[in-house]
Amino acid sequence: MKWRIFVLSLVLALPQLTPAATQNRFIIRTTLSLQSLTQLCALPTLGCTVVGGLDGSLNQLFLLTTPSIVDPTLFLTTLRATPGIVAAELDQLLSIVGGLNKVTAVPSGLSNTTLVIYYGASVQQGYVNQPAAALVQVAKAQNTFSVTGAGIVADIDTGVDPNHPALQSVLLPGYDFTRNQQGASEINDLTPTDFPAFPPSACSGSTCPQPAIVNQSSAAILDQSSAAILDQNTKYAAFGHGTMVMGVIHLVAPQAKLLPLKAFNSDGTGYLSDILRAIYYAVQNNAKIVNTSFEFKVSSPDPELQTAIDYANQLGVVCSASVGNDAQLNPTVYPAGFTTAVMGIASTSDLDTRSSFSNYGNAIVFVAAPGEAIITTYPFATYAAGWGTSFSAPFVSGGASLLVNRQPSITHSAAATAIANADVVGPDLGHGRLNLLLALGSLTPATSSDFVISAAPPDASITAGQSASYTASVTPVAGFKGIVTLTCSGAPTASTCSISPSQVNLDGNDPVIASVMITTAARSFLPPIAQRRFDPPRLLAKLLARFFAYLLVCALLWRLARIPRKRLLLTAAVALPIALLCTSCGGSSSSTTSLTTTTPPPTQSGGTPQGAFTITVTGTSANLSHATNVMLKVN
Repeated sequence: MKWRIFVLSLVLALPQLTPAATQNRFIIRTTLSLQSLTQLCALPTLGCTVVGGLDGSLNQLFLLTTPSIVDPTLFLTTLRATPGIVAAELDQLLSIVGGLNKVTAVPSGLSNTTLVIYYGASVQQGYVNQPAAALVQVAKAQNTFSVTGAGIVADIDTGVDPNHPALQSVLLPGYDFTRNQQGASEINDLTPTDFPAFPPSACSGSTCPQPAIVNQSSAAILDQSSAAILDQNTKYAAFGHGTMVMGVIHLVAPQAKLLPLKAFNSDGTGYLSDILRAIYYAVQNNAKIVNTSFEFKVSSPDPELQTAIDYANQLGVVCSASVGNDAQLNPTVYPAGFTTAVMGIASTSDLDTRSSFSNYGNAIVFVAAPGEAIITTYPFATYAAGWGTSFSAPFVSGGASLLVNRQPSITHSAAATAIANADVVGPDLGHGRLNLLLALGSLTPATSSDFVISAAPPDASITAGQSASYTASVTPVAGFKGIVTLTCSGAPTASTCSISPSQVNLDGNDPVIASVMITTAARSFLPPIAQRRFDPPRLLAKLLARFFAYLLVCALLWRLARIPRKRLLLTAAVALPIALLCTSCGGSSSSTTSLTTTTPPPTQSGGTPQGAFTITVTGTSANLSHATNVMLKVN
C-alpha cells in the first residue's frame, strides 16, 4: 500500500507539467464534515477537489474530482482506506438514448390542432382526446372521483420548455443540475447558430407541415427548418424528451404542480451524480411523486442510487420508472429494478398488446401503460407523438397524483397497491395495464382532518463530537390546515437536538419538510493516576518480623558486651539499624514492599456517551400529536 500511495503522490504532483482537459469524477459517502473533507483532499496523497454535496441537507454524499491523469482505480483504493470515508465510486456518464422503439404510423390526432380549454389552459384537441387517455380512463376517473391531481410531481429528465402554454401555469422553476443553476429549461441546450431563426417558433394553421420525425422515438409538428436540424442529429437526440414526459403527467393530473429537474443534456447523456442530486432535491423540496423515464442496463444496482430511492420511499414519495425498450425478458435495469421501492412500467399499444419494443417480465414490470403514438407537448409551444416506455411511466406518475388527491398521506406501497388494480391484458406485464378508475376506486378517502409525520434516514452512525442530520416531513391529511410545532427528544446526554423550522404551516395539500440536527459532544478523558495498593497481611508480618529481630539483637548485644543498664538506650539505638538490615535481606520473597503503585487506563470524564439512542420527533397542533422515531448510534 505504501508504494501505491508514493506513486499516487508523484502522479498528483504532475498536473502543472501536463495540463488535463478533463477530470475524473467520484461519488463518496463520508462521516466527515465538508470542512474536514476539504482538508483531506488538500493532502498530497489525495490531491482532490470537493465540488459539492449531492444529498442536500443530509451532508453525507459528495462529488470529488481529480485531474484526468490520476489513475481512478489507485485513487479509489487510497480513498477507501482513508478514515471517515464510508464508500467511494467512480461517477458514471449514462444515457437515455437507445432501444428498439421507432416511430411507425404518425397518429392522425397529432394533426388535430383545434384548440380547446383544458383546466384553464389552451391545448390542442388531439392531445386531450387521444386513444391512450381513453384507454386508461383519464376523464372518467377525474370526473367520478372529483380529482385533478395534487401534490408536486418531479420529473428527472432533459428539462422542459418553460413557456409551453399547456404547462406554464403548473410548472415550478425546477433546477438545472447540468449547469448548477435555477430553472430547468431545455431550450438552453440549443445552439443558436444551428437555427436560422432563434429561438424557433411554432408553425400555425396552414403553414404547418406534416409531422416530422425528430429522433427515433418522436414525431413533432415543426416548421421545416427546425425539423431538418433536429432530425437524426445526435447533438439533439433526446431534445424535447422532458417536455414530452411532462405533457403526459399533465394530461392525467392537470392541476398537479410539476417540478422539472434537468439531469440530462439534449444528447441524452447525464451523470449519475446529477441524478442522485435530483432525487434528493425532489424529496427535500416537497415532491410527492418522482418520475424517472429512463433506465440503465447494468449487471448490479448502484448502491448510492438505491440509497437515494430508499430515502424517497421512507419519506412517503411514490416512484415510477420505465423498464426500457430492448424487447427483453426480465432485463436487469435500474431504477425500475428496485422493485420494492419503484414501480417499473412497460409499454402497450392502443389495442392492449405488449409493444414490440418494450421490455417485459413479471420480475421487472409492475404494470403497463400505453406507450405508442402518445400525443403530448413538445418545445416551441407545439406537440409531438412519442413511442417508448418513457411515455408509459408518466401515465402512472400522473395517476399517483390523482391518488394523492384522494389520500394526501398515501405512501409508495399504498399507491402501488392501488395501481395494482389494473386490467389484465396478457402475460409478462405484471399486474396488467393501468386503469385509473379501478385504482382510485380501491382507495378509501380520508375523512378526518389530520396530519402525518415521518423522518429519514431511519438511522445514522457517527463518532462522538460529530453531528447527524435528518429530515422530518409533515403531510396534511384530508385538507388539514394549521401550524404544527416540532420537538425532539431522546438525544443522549451532552448533546443537543434542534429542528428548523420548529413550526410548519400546513396548507391542506402539500407536505412541509424540516431539518433535524443532533449535535454531540466529543468525549474527554482523565490522565492515568498512580494508585497505591495496601496489603494489610503482608505489612503486619513485616512489622512483627522486624520487632522480634530487634529484640533478638538487643539481647545479643547485651549479653556479649555486658552493657550497663544506664547504657540501655545506646544498645537499643545500635540494634535498630541491624534489625532493619537483617529483615530487608533474603531475596525476592522479602523485597516486596507493602505499598505498591498501579497505572490504570484513562477514565472518561465527560462528553456524549457511546451507544444506540432512539430519537423521537413529535409534531403537535391543537389536539393532534404524532411522532416518528429514528436511531442514532454514537461510536
